[in-house]
Amino acid sequence: MGLIYEKLVRPLAFRRDPESVHERVVGALSVLGHLPPVCRLLEWWNGLPASARKPVECAGLQFPNRVGLAAGFDKDAHCWPAMAALGFGHVEIGTVTRQAQPGNPQPRLFRFPAEEAVLNRMGFNNAGAAAMARRLAGQPPRGRRRIPLGINLGKTKVAALDQAVEDYLGSFALLAEHADYIAINVSSPNTPDLRKLQEHDRLVELLGALQNANTEREAAAMGGRRPIFLKIAPDLTWPQIDDILQILHDLRLDGIIATNTTLARPGPFAAVDQAGGLSGRPLCRRSTEIINYIARATSGRLPIIGVGGITDAASAGEKLDAGATLVQVYSGWIYRGPFFAAELARALAGC
Repeated sequence: MGLIYEKLVRPLAFRRDPESVHERVVGALSVLGHLPPVCRLLEWWNGLPASARKPVECAGLQFPNRVGLAAGFDKDAHCWPAMAALGFGHVEIGTVTRQAQPGNPQPRLFRFPAEEAVLNRMGFNNAGAAAMARRLAGQPPRGRRRIPLGINLGKTKVAALDQAVEDYLGSFALLAEHADYIAINVSSPNTPDLRKLQEHDRLVELLGALQNANTEREAAAMGGRRPIFLKIAPDLTWPQIDDILQILHDLRLDGIIATNTTLARPGPFAAVDQAGGLSGRPLCRRSTEIINYIARATSGRLPIIGVGGITDAASAGEKLDAGATLVQVYSGWIYRGPFFAAELARALAGC
């Protein structure tokens, strides 16, 4: 199937505008998600053989395999119910913000097929946390899902930095009940000043407030607390990562997602005159280095979701060997086809 996609389907799709293709695919998968019998048949076809089915535990959750879909694809919770049918073991939806926003001007999504890379400056285009909460209320709830669902929260662009805590807390209050885990995105390069939230004092304030809200939720018997993961940038220095790891330890956060897109322009991208975050194969080595560094610095005690540049079983395996418990794909999925997750999951399970 992968070869058919790469030789026939992908060339046709790549003749069209990337964002319009993305919207069409989301629409098609949304329709698939409303056809449970078809989804179950595809899930059986793409799933691991019975002899290899061993749930993976991470942050107190059970995952049917190690491969997830990274945030950025299903921004508004339209199509995630179909993803188990394609072989994914979890999905992270969003990034969603407290207020609806259109994102940055188009064009804002660019492919680089020769390097198997994508550059985007989407800018958290989404319908807002309240709209997502309403949609999730009509979809499979926690405990009745085929795979765990993560919800990735970001800052609304018009919210000033000193309003960031209130902004994230507003999204958390609306969406925590629907999430299996929460991801906090302070690392996208496409919202002005967002990465400043990775600085010590701002990060302590933000994560401390979210942990307090999580604890209060648990004490109020509102379905219990949710594991919280922090998603970091690949452009941090080692001392900055050390500082973040100490904050996560002190606040007892549940895990880390490494990494988001990069502002670096390695090799042939030095001449690319486009703003935005670069993802795909050029990011692979750096994200794996960071995963390895985090695993060593925390003696393997901090759960890591590894993401960045996974294009085959070897690059996924490198991230697991470096210390990740789970991996996520997005750009690689674009280049490898709809059943790439199933192929990866089988390879990582030794099938």
